[in-house]
Amino acid sequence: MNLEMTFDDLKMKSMMDQPDQKSFGKKAKGLRLLSSPCWCPAAVTLGILSLGLLVSLVLLREQLFQVSDLLKQYQANLTHQANILKGQLLAQQQAEKHCQNSQRELKNTINSLYQKVDEEAKEKMELHKQNLHLQEALERMENYSGPCPQDWIWHGENCYLFSSGMFNWEKSSKNCSALGAQLLKINNKGDLDFIREATSHSNLPFWMGLRLQKPRNSWLWEDGSPLRPHLFKLQGAFPNMYSPDTCAYLQRGDVFHENCILVAAPICQKAADLLWTQ
Repeated sequence: MNLEMTFDDLKMKSMMDQPDQKSFGKKAKGLRLLSSPCWCPAAVTLGILSLGLLVSLVLLREQLFQVSDLLKQYQANLTHQANILKGQLLAQQQAEKHCQNSQRELKNTINSLYQKVDEEAKEKMELHKQNLHLQEALERMENYSGPCPQDWIWHGENCYLFSSGMFNWEKSSKNCSALGAQLLKINNKGDLDFIREATSHSNLPFWMGLRLQKPRNSWLWEDGSPLRPHLFKLQGAFPNMYSPDTCAYLQRGDVFHENCILVAAPICQKAADLLWTQ
């Protein structure tokens, strides 16, 4: 029995020590594949493909870097353009603000010019009115000899007309009244000096508006006012010898009294138009 087991053991050992044919067949097949002439081209092809792939990866990486640089440059350009646009916008805003200020100043200037034009127009209108008034005044001056009518002499507040005709006192008074005047009245020493100077070149007697009034034998002017004795002294006969109708006249600077029926040259007197001369 031991012999059988030993035989069997030997058989099994022999079988275990014998290589597997299938495995050996695979290995032999693999060796045959490596030693096959098709392997080299395939390996070269795979190497070329791998190299091409590696080159492609490198190129893609370079392109990626270039694209990245382009993107950075584009971003930088965009930032620069944005800064430019921002500066332009700020400049435009400043320009608009300046334009608004300029428009405001121009509007104020135009308003000021309008005011000046309006003021000048008013001044021109005022000058036109003044010119019209001046023309009217000149026209009045052409038709007006002054505060006194033509041929009358102006002195102080009165106008005087020295007539060359000879009339009695009553006729002389009526002639002056017809001219809107009265016979000469001496109010002060200045008037007396003027009349004396004006009549000094003539020897004619000149009636005055002074007349002896009854029943008191008072010397009164035509307007009823009394004679002021301090102005001048009447020369002639004594008062008690006066005729019933006695009047005063001026000759060569002195004042005399005589009968009113005698003739003399009248001196008419009326107020000057002093309002016109102001």
